[in-house]
Amino acid sequence: MELTFDISSGDWNQLEDPEQLVCMAAGAAFDADGFDATDVELSVVLADDEFVADLNQRWRAKQGATNVLSFPVGEDIAHGDGEPRFIGDIVLASGVVIRQASDAGKPLATHLSHLIVHGVLHLLGYDHQDDDSAARMQALEPAAMKLLSLPDPYLEHEETAVAG
Repeated sequence: MELTFDISSGDWNQLEDPEQLVCMAAGAAFDADGFDATDVELSVVLADDEFVADLNQRWRAKQGATNVLSFPVGEDIAHGDGEPRFIGDIVLASGVVIRQASDAGKPLATHLSHLIVHGVLHLLGYDHQDDDSAARMQALEPAAMKLLSLPDPYLEHEETAVAG
């Protein structure tokens, strides 16, 4: 897996090694799904609420920031031999994520790991638009978290459930 990583908000500085955390969580999501990510590239941006609110309005016609947005490519982008296949972007809002983690009494790194797992699963085509789809996706999230030796996000603090 190749990761393009950017931190555009200083609020994320409270994490010790956010790039490593993101890489581990993304890898766990791929592993939980059984997806071979050897030849895959994704982009993760740790942004502020204003940036995410703008994206949320522009692409989903929804007001305000949400914790995580995923933008799957949806189809293969042509790439050269030996080049990874780009599958999409994940963008997270610092204020929302930090507030959710604090409100739930969870470490920020744990909550961010869950949201990265959630975002990667969206890039792989999972969603939660109906009960069956949500059940499939929510079965993989705890499996990925277990690979990271982290707790099941759905057994603790419902208020940190992902928004979309």
